[in-house]
Amino acid sequence: MPARGTRLRLAAAGVATLAVSVSIAGCQQGGTDSNGAAAPNNHVAANGGSGNGASNEQGRSSSAPAVISTNVTDGGDVAVNTPVTVHVADGTLDDVVFTMKGTKQPLRGTYNVDKTRWTANDLLEPGTTYAVASRAVNADGAMAKARSRFTTQDLSLDEQTYASVQPLEKEVVGVGMPVIVQFDIPVHNKRAFEKHMTVTATPATVGTWHWISDQEVHWRPKKFWQPGTKVHVDVDVNGVSAGHGIFGQESRHVNFTVGRSIIMKPNLANDQMKVLINGDLARTIPITGGKAGYDTRSGTKLIIEKFYVKRMDSATVGIQPGSPDYYNIPDVYYAQRVTFSGEFLHSAPWSEYAQGSYNVSHGCVGMSPTNAAWLYKITHRGDPVEVTGTNRGLEENNGWTDWNESYAKYKQASALD
Repeated sequence: MPARGTRLRLAAAGVATLAVSVSIAGCQQGGTDSNGAAAPNNHVAANGGSGNGASNEQGRSSSAPAVISTNVTDGGDVAVNTPVTVHVADGTLDDVVFTMKGTKQPLRGTYNVDKTRWTANDLLEPGTTYAVASRAVNADGAMAKARSRFTTQDLSLDEQTYASVQPLEKEVVGVGMPVIVQFDIPVHNKRAFEKHMTVTATPATVGTWHWISDQEVHWRPKKFWQPGTKVHVDVDVNGVSAGHGIFGQESRHVNFTVGRSIIMKPNLANDQMKVLINGDLARTIPITGGKAGYDTRSGTKLIIEKFYVKRMDSATVGIQPGSPDYYNIPDVYYAQRVTFSGEFLHSAPWSEYAQGSYNVSHGCVGMSPTNAAWLYKITHRGDPVEVTGTNRGLEENNGWTDWNESYAKYKQASALD
């Protein structure tokens, strides 16, 4: 869509010679036919008459005339979550062309097995005009044609919710990386949205969605990803009702790859951090963690973001100027964030005297510049950092905390389970 509220999503791209398909949602529907399709609003018989402005052509035939119907009425204010369908009685569909004003390529759709019903593959855009042109034949080959035109309801910015997705397209991530989908306006109909969000992996991987809030949902595997896994994410929520008069806009599609397994194991009881690469011990790094009162949190964390150099000001975590513990360091190198509250793995040349012996930091895990540079070079977002040796636990959602509960409990926050 161009601008929010008016932009058009060119949901189309593929064109079939005889049929173009799109799945779109429907308002103003009657009952249902024997196949569960919405009852038609437009009717066109093969022997002449038409309804709602549709036109048709037909030759002489001894068989019952084909009658074409659609589930949208000519005119305006069709709901964007209407799945547009075309149905024929006493015949088969020969061609359906579904178009959106301002585009040349027909939108895609799918026929049922006996070609008596066609359903659009995508839902509708707000404030947009569409046209449906259909052709069918009866048992004698007599042809009927139907045309209809309609406009969808317009939506304000507050009636549309847009998704953002992590990882990014073509990103290489760690084995603990969850799929993260965030919405700019709350989703109340979580079940409907979750039905339209899929994660497909090669090799196949078991996993589940987990709603953090009305605006954020994660998907994680049952176990850490297998290194080298290729992952495709579909967030097909365009036109789906989010509840409370809000609809999803602009579906998202992302592909990413899982890198080699890199797992860090800081033990703050002995101030050593083991680094395992593909299950083998690659290096043991002397470290220092949070001193008394600023204990580093124990638990499974993930690398959230990486900075070659970062200013670290304790005022951002509540330690204000004037406090004996205040610090403001402009150039902390090889900083890798693991909590939202401000814990990092980073280079700490000022504390090398304590590394491997005792804890002197304000919660971060510090190490020598040499070790920090080596670690920074090999890691990706989503690499696990499994901290032990302190009595302070990691708070839920203080970072990407997806691995701090069992899979069975994690799955309970799915809207489908």
